[in-house]
Amino acid sequence: MPPVVVLLNASSGKGKAPAAAKLIQEMFAEAGREVRVELVNGGERLRTLALEAVGGGCAALVAGGGDGTINTAASAVAGTDIPLGVLPLGTLNHFAKDLGLPIDLAEAVRIVLGGRTTRVDVGEVNGRVFLNNSSIGVYPRLVRLRDRYQKRGLGKWIAAFWAMLVVLRRHSFMGVRVVADGETIVRRTPFVFIGNNEYRMAGTDAGSRESLNGGTLALYLMNATGRRSLLWLAWKILLGHTQQLRELETVLVREATVETRRGTQKVAIDGEVMDETGPLEYRIRPGALNVFTGDS
Repeated sequence: MPPVVVLLNASSGKGKAPAAAKLIQEMFAEAGREVRVELVNGGERLRTLALEAVGGGCAALVAGGGDGTINTAASAVAGTDIPLGVLPLGTLNHFAKDLGLPIDLAEAVRIVLGGRTTRVDVGEVNGRVFLNNSSIGVYPRLVRLRDRYQKRGLGKWIAAFWAMLVVLRRHSFMGVRVVADGETIVRRTPFVFIGNNEYRMAGTDAGSRESLNGGTLALYLMNATGRRSLLWLAWKILLGHTQQLRELETVLVREATVETRRGTQKVAIDGEVMDETGPLEYRIRPGALNVFTGDS
């Protein structure tokens, strides 16, 4: 029987990845299961190893890290029957939480060993998979500036605050044209946010999703006019939350085309920022991902 391949982001978990690797090996050995655990530095190396594992017919691919790490592994197995295991070792762990997975490492490993899986949707933009969401506008710029300030030695939240101040002092609005399910929407907005299924917009669970297999993209546009509301919104997004706002327009679709005047657009995908050539073609892929879960 082929082994389960576990790829751990070496920088996740505040330096606890080696201890996590040891625990995983011990738990698999106790269960009499074959496992190969690798500590990985860098997104490209992680992507290469994930594709090699899938190409080699691994029994399962398990990823340990934040949402970006989980995204890379999911991109390798999406559209196949190979199950994905999620070990939430990041800061926010949105995907794991929306799946109802435990944050405790040992409990998460037991979910994988239990072998129960379910199929969930993934979103896609220009061929790139996203598990949580994708966005254009102020958020990708905030993320890039935040990361730049962190590399200079600033703490995460201080870096986020300064990034907001810099972005919102500049021109924060853009003209967008969205074609979704045959309807055309033209707006001047600070951002377009596309979720893999619909997000809760109010209450203590705001920013989470009730379902990951509803078969829809949730497209959000903000019709804001002032920087004060943008400052509040940006802070909430950086905290991983959304806020019910009267200016927030929501459209549920299966496919959407998003265009701006820029030929190349900075796009955030599960918290990672990359450059994509427009137009941006979004679609939902129902049930494309087979993932270990604790519930039937």
